[in-house]
Amino acid sequence: MSYPYQIKSLDDYRQQYQQSIDDPAGFWAGIAEHFQWKQKWDNVLDWNFKEPKVEWFKGAKLNITENCLDRHLEKYGDYPAIIWEPNDPEEHHRILTYKKLYEKVCQFAHVLKNNGVQKGDRVCIYMGMIPELAIAVLACARIGAIHSVIFGGFSAQSIADRLYDAQAEYIVTCDGAYRGQKDIPLKSVIDDALIGNRTVKRVIVCTRTRTPVSMIKGRDVWWEDELKKIETLGLHDFEAEPMDAEDPLFILYTSGSTGKPKGVVHACAGYMIYTNYTFVNVFQYQPGDIHFCTADIGWITGHSYILYGPLSAGATTLMFEGVPTWPDAGRFWNIVDKYKVNILYTAPTAIRSLMGFGLGPVHGHDLSSLKVLGTVGEPINEEAWHWYHEHIGKGKCPIVDTWWQTETGGVLISNLAGITPDKASWATLPLPGVQPILVDENGKEVTEMTDGVIKGNLCIKHPWPSTIRTTYGDHERCRTNYFATYEDLYFTGDGALKDADGNYRITGRVDDVLNVSGHRIGTAEVENAINMHSGVVESAVVGYPHEVKGQGIYAYVIYQGSHGADTHGTGDLVRKDILQTVTRIIGPIAKPDKIQFVSGLPKTRSGKIMRRILRKIAEGETENLGDITTLLDPGVVDEIKRGKL
Repeated sequence: MSYPYQIKSLDDYRQQYQQSIDDPAGFWAGIAEHFQWKQKWDNVLDWNFKEPKVEWFKGAKLNITENCLDRHLEKYGDYPAIIWEPNDPEEHHRILTYKKLYEKVCQFAHVLKNNGVQKGDRVCIYMGMIPELAIAVLACARIGAIHSVIFGGFSAQSIADRLYDAQAEYIVTCDGAYRGQKDIPLKSVIDDALIGNRTVKRVIVCTRTRTPVSMIKGRDVWWEDELKKIETLGLHDFEAEPMDAEDPLFILYTSGSTGKPKGVVHACAGYMIYTNYTFVNVFQYQPGDIHFCTADIGWITGHSYILYGPLSAGATTLMFEGVPTWPDAGRFWNIVDKYKVNILYTAPTAIRSLMGFGLGPVHGHDLSSLKVLGTVGEPINEEAWHWYHEHIGKGKCPIVDTWWQTETGGVLISNLAGITPDKASWATLPLPGVQPILVDENGKEVTEMTDGVIKGNLCIKHPWPSTIRTTYGDHERCRTNYFATYEDLYFTGDGALKDADGNYRITGRVDDVLNVSGHRIGTAEVENAINMHSGVVESAVVGYPHEVKGQGIYAYVIYQGSHGADTHGTGDLVRKDILQTVTRIIGPIAKPDKIQFVSGLPKTRSGKIMRRILRKIAEGETENLGDITTLLDPGVVDEIKRGKL
């Protein structure tokens, strides 16, 4: 497989970038010619950011799975599509060729149809990182059902919220999942999530851990039993459903600045083209390379750079069930050595965590197959960048520091491996088709440099093919979240710096969203969960620098009584109760790292909590807190400073 649109040099990048700005429609139409269409488009792009409305390749018909599977069968049918490495290194790995993956996707598409799933239905997928997760996702896309994958660490309440929002009628899950030393009882979490649910008609359960589960007659069926029915009928092929370019492909829930998660919707055609284009160019993928993205498919990184990007490019993608530190901290390096991995794409959190174990776990593993390293999820700090470059890449592998979001579908700003220059802790240059702009609080473009950089809020002024289309069932929320802050701009929620060469460095969130281990968590969501604890009167949550996670969660909690729990000698117990509450309502991923009990919170006279002050205190800044005379009770700030953890 060759990629005529693969950027070959810095000059080539500049030329493609300029063309994409001068003639976006012509540029992307040229890229789109390299894909398989059932019907060509009438119009390449129709958009405005006011409504917002973004439509790419309107009038075209396609199915993304034909581009990920069918078109590779003749030449590459026997090539490995997915290499699966199980949690337990002693368990046998699996390799699915393109032919085998195609067959399994077609069979499961029949299973879904047999169980009543129709085009446009929402299917919730809550599984561990096994090949059947990829098969379920692709089978949904093949029949035109909208998949909504939920990360295996979310609680029953979080799943119930998502099921309700998507009005999902079907669930695909496992009896359980392995993750390091843990066995996660997925099916029993689903059972809890379904208490009181009136929309779900069918739950398909795949066997993985052989955990005892309750199977409800008429609702729950076993994956394996359903497959046998299809095999008995001898059904191997499944004709892909023709989809309109703008039909929704999936919903993926992400945290926002309100307590309710929002369902980001991506459309079939634009998402396919952009994930493929960015995969091929950012990582400089060459046919035969082994691409190892360590993310979970429950996050956008897994959707775009484990599944759709690599498979649409005919690549070999490696899927890992476990965690980087089990059975020891050499697990990633063991996998790189075992499969001769060429591209390793992971999170700064994982790198910082592995740095903490020293170089012992790295030694003894042959990492010479590596050609490209990548990071995702949050800005990488310089120390981690240099450790990764020196000890994992042995000084010879470019590091692509990719910046993007669930809402963007694919990488927007990154160096291209070995083609455009890298710069430690900088995401560097925008991809072709991406037009960033830095603005001040009023939406005015910042052009003046201070200390060699321009500093502002990062926005994008023109759509790229995988721009968010809507938030499921609530288009107004999409507008207010992303397109209403600044006129005619998509607001990323991030601050950034820009140097004289046009490189960008992301400085972090400027809204009420935290970035913990590369995962976005809304402060309001965590506060809502803390406030559910019976003894909590009120809480405020902020981020603070954490040496492994990037950002930690610092919670200020007003507890019943006076100064809260600590004065009664029961502080630690109450903290544990609060952590348990957050785990039950959202999941362990959102547990605060520090809980400080306070008698009051810094509020304006109108009742607004001044999180800016709380953030500074959590970060260790106790002097320059700005003007606090306008607070309802300025004295509360001194008390909070004294009690800082």
